[in-house]
Amino acid sequence: MQALSVVPVLALLCSLAVAIAVPNPSLDAPILAKKSADTVTQLSASALAALAPYTQFARAAYCDSSKVTGWACGDACNAVPGFQVTLTGGDGDATQLYYVGYWPAQNAVVVAHEGTDPTQFLADLTDVEIAMSNLSPTLFPGISSSIFAHSGFLDEHALTAPAILTETKRLISTEGATSVILVGHSLGGALAELDALFMTMNLPSNIHVKGVTYGTPRVGDPAFATFFDSKVPDFEHINHESDPIPICPGRALGFAHPHGEIHIVSDNDAVSCPGDDDAVDSQCTIATVPNVFDGDILDHLGPYQGIYIGTIFCT
Repeated sequence: MQALSVVPVLALLCSLAVAIAVPNPSLDAPILAKKSADTVTQLSASALAALAPYTQFARAAYCDSSKVTGWACGDACNAVPGFQVTLTGGDGDATQLYYVGYWPAQNAVVVAHEGTDPTQFLADLTDVEIAMSNLSPTLFPGISSSIFAHSGFLDEHALTAPAILTETKRLISTEGATSVILVGHSLGGALAELDALFMTMNLPSNIHVKGVTYGTPRVGDPAFATFFDSKVPDFEHINHESDPIPICPGRALGFAHPHGEIHIVSDNDAVSCPGDDDAVDSQCTIATVPNVFDGDILDHLGPYQGIYIGTIFCT
């Protein structure tokens, strides 16, 4: 069977969702638009530079597990010396690749998920599913039944969550780690977002949870976004220029991003956008990419401040 690239599929689904839900498919942005209480903030050069290690962790998640295990995956691994991988998993097909390890420089556990590889058909099918489901109270103890998220993302997350949590707890115990960092790009970003909430709800409150994702599609409904905001304050989802994936699935289908958008407007120029799904400010993603026809799918790969993410960049 011929491989199906997730990027055109997601873009098609997003455009169809908007076209079905609203009379004018070019008007995705105003559907739930509201005036943000805060303003756009320009990121400093040092703030942009500080994102580089997380970008490299996300990049490394696409690399062959045999190379990631020894932290010898080329430029991505070389950029974060001293990192110690302790668990790898997934097959890049039915289950996305992932790794867990200890970052001595930050005394942190890092969990990274592979994004969608266009050569992997089954992984693409996960992206195509846009139904919503409740979050599992087993994985997310105490979660309200009024909160919904993308069924495909939830199913994929459930495949790896127990093993990742066990290894994370082990590293916290053996290494004395004080924080857990979740990273990923594309589908991997969606999984990392779910992981950030999952870790917050399953680890002691003295463990700091941080999420950094790239080119991430919307994961849940507005109730999910609001709940996520309350539980995971240290979260950034980074969008590159005219990447259309972050506007999918469409808000007309009831999806919403949580807080933490950083939009790379151009090289060395990025802004922090206020609120959830900022549709007001011209420098933020929704105004830049009001529909998929205004997007550039190549922007999904980067560069994220000079770093490209994807299987072909594992060198």
